[in-house]
Amino acid sequence: MNANVSDKRLLEVFPCLRAVSPREWAEAQQEVRTFSAKSRLFQREEARSYGMFLLSGRARISQIGEDGSERVVNKLLPGEICALLVLSGLSGRDYPAMIEAETEVVALFVSKRSFLRWVQEYEPIRSAVFGSLLEGMMRMGEQMQARQSKPLNIRLAEALLGFTSEQQPLLRMTHGALAAEIGTAREVVSRALQRFQRQGWVETGRGWVRITRRKELEELFGD
Repeated sequence: MNANVSDKRLLEVFPCLRAVSPREWAEAQQEVRTFSAKSRLFQREEARSYGMFLLSGRARISQIGEDGSERVVNKLLPGEICALLVLSGLSGRDYPAMIEAETEVVALFVSKRSFLRWVQEYEPIRSAVFGSLLEGMMRMGEQMQARQSKPLNIRLAEALLGFTSEQQPLLRMTHGALAAEIGTAREVVSRALQRFQRQGWVETGRGWVRITRRKELEELFGD
């Protein structure tokens, strides 16, 4: 779906786009796309042609190791732009990650050429982009520190509690995806979930985890 530079929804999330003229907006080959949860919305192939602005929903940025393991390096929220996307584009290197929707996501895609030109030529867009970049890098640092300082059981419980609620106790996520989320190996998560299950806190199956005693988990591992 094509968008208009005066679109109220766009400007509420990214007010910096007011700097773009109607002519440049038309040249940007812009398109608004909607993605369902767990779908992949951006990776190396898209990064060669597009820049992306997240309008709604929540996404995660992951890198794939040489052994095929996935590692979540950051989250992307409405009004933010992926720091790796900006840095790889300005340096002329391939985008080193992929972005996957955690919830339903709406994103604005523009041509990479327009995206990089806007960053370099328009101060409001440049400030917004590099402000987002700084916040993203700070969040990455906080996540790395948390992974180093918090025990595995706490990181796993926090992830399970964060992805579910009292009304929605079922999480459809593989052990591998949970491992990528908290920065460990799939086998380690599987063993930890077995311990949680023996305590009666969760039930597990292929591709899902159900929280059965949420209050106990919150009391033991919650903030």
